[in-house]
Amino acid sequence: MLPIESLNLQMLNVGLARHNGDWNWQNVSSPFTRIYLCTEGAARLHMPGECVDLRPGYLYLVPAYTRHSYECHGKFTHYYLHLYEGFKKESDIFDLYDFPIEVKAEGYESHIFANICKTHPDAKLPASNPTAYDNMTKFIGYVHRYNQMPLYQKLELRGSILILFSHFVKHAKPKMWTEDKRLEASLKYIHENIYTEINIDDLASIACMSKTYFIRYFAKTFGMPPLQYINRKKVERAQLLLLTEEKPVKEIAYSVGYNDHSYFIRLFKKITGMTPMAYRQTMS
Repeated sequence: MLPIESLNLQMLNVGLARHNGDWNWQNVSSPFTRIYLCTEGAARLHMPGECVDLRPGYLYLVPAYTRHSYECHGKFTHYYLHLYEGFKKESDIFDLYDFPIEVKAEGYESHIFANICKTHPDAKLPASNPTAYDNMTKFIGYVHRYNQMPLYQKLELRGSILILFSHFVKHAKPKMWTEDKRLEASLKYIHENIYTEINIDDLASIACMSKTYFIRYFAKTFGMPPLQYINRKKVERAQLLLLTEEKPVKEIAYSVGYNDHSYFIRLFKKITGMTPMAYRQTMS
């Protein structure tokens, strides 16, 4: 299981947003996690496979890289918190647990949000339109601002973030595969070696299975073959690198374990719908 010390959630943005039928953004997908606390009015969140009505007194979670849309036809007020996990080699907590999108708040969460907003007024979004903040320049600035915080502020912020996130952890359910030590070992190996070339034969050996059986068993469990899973995770890391580093695309490809950068470009486009350069330009 994922140790709490490896849950390195860092704040990008926080604030209180008031809308009046003007929160209607489509097909939003970002390399960071969002937590919302609704305080007034109503809106709708369109997630893959379901629509969720946002209600006062409830917290909502949108994991990173989840394509979603917003719908609002009247007055709607909510706190927002954008979180970034940074680069690590441990398994992602969203790989280990199925999280609820909605949980009921207990009453004190607005005070936590208000305190974070008061302490970090410069973390407020410049506008509600995702294109105004979900871009390379802004992202680098937000990460830099967090890194420049004194240690005591980071500790205070981490405590507040973990309290809010714990509401979703409380109701999260371990995914079935986590009971299988063979898959747990192979997934651990993938994440520990995500920046290098990963051999399926090695994964099968770690899981003590034949290569053919391992591929079939992995696909049945995760809904995709191991190579597809590995490529998706590598592309997600590449998206972060494209946002936070000014390296050429060729070096980004090498950074996530692809020696053939042409193959990396084709793969990136297949998964995200655009080339790495187009992604970087879109986010600039």
